Amino acid sequence: MPGKKLQRYYRNKLSDFSQWEHCKDASKGLIFPENLGPYLSIDETSLSQGELYTIITNKSAKGKKGALVAILEGTNSETIIPLLSQLPAKERNKVIEVTLDLAGNMNLIVRKCFPKATIVIDRFHVQQLATEALQEIRIKHRWEALDQENDAIEKAKMYKQIFIPEVLPNGDTLKQLLARSRYLLYKSEQNWTQQQADRAAILFERFPDIKLAYELTQSLSRIYTSTTEKIYAYTRLAKWHEKVEKAGFKAFNTISKTIMNHYRKILNYFDNRSTNASAESFNAKIKAFRQQYRGVSDVNFFLFRLSKLYA
Repeated sequence: MPGKKLQRYYRNKLSDFSQWEHCKDASKGLIFPENLGPYLSIDETSLSQGELYTIITNKSAKGKKGALVAILEGTNSETIIPLLSQLPAKERNKVIEVTLDLAGNMNLIVRKCFPKATIVIDRFHVQQLATEALQEIRIKHRWEALDQENDAIEKAKMYKQIFIPEVLPNGDTLKQLLARSRYLLYKSEQNWTQQQADRAAILFERFPDIKLAYELTQSLSRIYTSTTEKIYAYTRLAKWHEKVEKAGFKAFNTISKTIMNHYRKILNYFDNRSTNASAESFNAKIKAFRQQYRGVSDVNFFLFRLSKLYA
């Protein structure tokens, strides 16, 4: 039997989708009040054709049945807040903590719908900003290296010479060094292979600004991994801001200001060391589920399947 025919038969005959009360309007959003818990995560994900949905999950369910609290169309706080406000205020006030990313709309949704909850900004989103700033510096140098090589090739042609690029001690050319250094900059130096360590030594010698940016990124990461008390984290973040100012990197200054604007919610991480990893894991499950069906042709049926598995 053709796969699509079997899928239609399952949807229309084998499953109870046609008797489901939300079979025609599930795409507008679903809420499962019975799955509310004291510790929640909120995030956004794409179901089909780039259309975003806001997803709230219960951490205690650990990504299994009962994990899905709500999946609502869009990310606009003005439309999502009224829907979540339909939940009994008594139940919403039992929420102790909600983790989220740096998105302002998610922050507003939590403040309005779960007023008693502590808001925790996910550490990995903050660290990701620093990593992106570091990669931005590497990419800038890579484009410069490409321009220099192109100019050198044209000059060699002009004088009817053969262009021979500089080969570094590890066998890389300069543009290869910058391209192949991408992944080692994501890792702590303790986790480098010997080949990566050799490449990093050459990279940092040739580009001291990349070395400085890498050290800033790693020092921010160490604040999260090695600090246990919120007050010490506050002090260490203040010292990190000073290092950023001295470095003079525009992108890192932007990150520094972002941290300062959200420092209370960022420091709340050190109370319970809560992250948004459960939400990211749930999003990964949705993406895997979506790939299994080669996309989402019927959003209502897709949400029916999700609710059966996770709600």
